[in-house]
Amino acid sequence: MPVELEPSFEKAFMAVERVEKLLRRTTEALNAAKVPYAVVGGNAVAAWVASVDSGAVRNTKDVDILLRRADLDAATSALAAVDLVRDEAMGITVFLTRDDPRPSQGVHVLFAEEPVGAKDPARLPGLSGAVMSDGGYWVIDLPSLVEMKLRAFRSRDQTHLIDMMTLKLIEAGSKAQMPIELHARFQQVWEQYERETGGERNS
Repeated sequence: MPVELEPSFEKAFMAVERVEKLLRRTTEALNAAKVPYAVVGGNAVAAWVASVDSGAVRNTKDVDILLRRADLDAATSALAAVDLVRDEAMGITVFLTRDDPRPSQGVHVLFAEEPVGAKDPARLPGLSGAVMSDGGYWVIDLPSLVEMKLRAFRSRDQTHLIDMMTLKLIEAGSKAQMPIELHARFQQVWEQYERETGGERNS
């Protein structure tokens, strides 16, 4: 007989709270040390979504930041002051908490204006377009975020794009701002958005 598991709302809440605290801990330390950065990934999507509708924000399980490689040592010192320790995991620079040093639970670093990896030689955006969020931390600009999501193109990236399309943060004309090699992916997600939500018929 299969075992029935009851949902643990307390654990779910604690997981969300952990990410929020880690995000605050990281960005406040970098702000205080005047180290340039931008929040990217799911937390960046959440910040942009919250600018329109805070009730539409999805939870995310980790913290991703964009840094200039030249600022990595300064960031390491700033984050060490709040007990976040730099490490490398699977070729990725991470900052880990001492109480839970699993890389999946840490702060993941991407390097501005450098290629993501061998599979995608395109360079990541710089920090010049970063904007200050209502939460008091720097977030990657919207066109750069959309491009990053299109390049990653995992199922969750497509879901994030549809969320932003639904809130009119991304319009059909946004495709023209994207590199031409991403137009087909943009169109694929746009058509999925229209199928799922009725597209422009939504207000």
